[in-house]
Amino acid sequence: MTRHRLIGAEVSLYTGKVRAYLRYKDIPFDEVAATREVYRDVIVPRTGVRFIPVLLSDDDVAVQDSTAIIDFLEARYPEAPVYPESPVARLVALLLEGYADEWLVIPAMHYRWSVPENRAFAIEEFGRLSVPEASPDEQRAIGEKLAGPFAGALPVLGITEQTIPAVEASYLALLTDLDAHFAAHPFLLGTRPSIADFALYGPLYAHLYRDPASGRLMRERASGVAAWVERMTSPAPRTGAFLADDALPATLEPLLSRMFAEQGPVLASTLARLAEVARSGHKGPLPRSLGKHAFTIGDATGQRSISPFNVWRFLRPHAHYQALSGAARAQADALLTRTGGLSLLQTRVTPLRREHNQLLLG
Repeated sequence: MTRHRLIGAEVSLYTGKVRAYLRYKDIPFDEVAATREVYRDVIVPRTGVRFIPVLLSDDDVAVQDSTAIIDFLEARYPEAPVYPESPVARLVALLLEGYADEWLVIPAMHYRWSVPENRAFAIEEFGRLSVPEASPDEQRAIGEKLAGPFAGALPVLGITEQTIPAVEASYLALLTDLDAHFAAHPFLLGTRPSIADFALYGPLYAHLYRDPASGRLMRERASGVAAWVERMTSPAPRTGAFLADDALPATLEPLLSRMFAEQGPVLASTLARLAEVARSGHKGPLPRSLGKHAFTIGDATGQRSISPFNVWRFLRPHAHYQALSGAARAQADALLTRTGGLSLLQTRVTPLRREHNQLLLG
């Protein structure tokens, strides 16, 4: 019988997100390493882009993007859903998914490519993955070449000498907040992992736990977070429950406050830029960058690329929030007021759609 195939890599944070999901849902799959030949013969021909992970379903449908893969599989395997039914818990899960997917790449990329021990480890991993049959010296040379665009992306994300101290301070504060939460709860929203857990696991496992220097840092500074990473790596299939009746833990509010304080202004600025692009009459796929804008993290300011993909992620919680009414809307508004996110969720958004792995207006 044909099984699902997950094309990816241990070194890839978004592959980690999907792999943990597949294990929790107990969905039969085989993992296929994204070697140079697999990129050439499968990934690019089937998806038109050079991104992992890619799912080849048991009936040979190719799906690219971690969220798209999970939603595709949720429709086929509805038991033990990873999206909470309670409306405010679902909103929180969607918000934290976007925060983990789009914002936590900052500390993940910094610690991997700015820390020499981690960088050397990643280069060797890249080489072994791409050309497993090559000699160690050849693998290292190829790894160096493949690592170049990733390491070169740090300024695109706003990671510079000026912002690195604030990036590290923010990450260490996040570890403290998460450690406090996981001291009381095994997962973010109860005893079952949600879409937010899988998204958070991506950077925290693939970069910040596996890479040696940052892995030691996590285990020393936040043993509860390291234990959660280990639970997520081998989750008990289809067990647990979300907290009932939207009984959200107070320990999640610092995470949301951090998200809205750091990522919120970047999202607001990106929404404004995207609206300008729409008014200009832009046609066709959007570029991956719409220029640059200022951002602030902690006490540091810098410049980073304006990514419309951040908005595509944000449209999920935004649409869910806009559909809330009655007691659920009132509870959501109270939570968002306390954590600083109400104005962002009430902002008008420019519609986006994703077709053939590209973003388009409308």
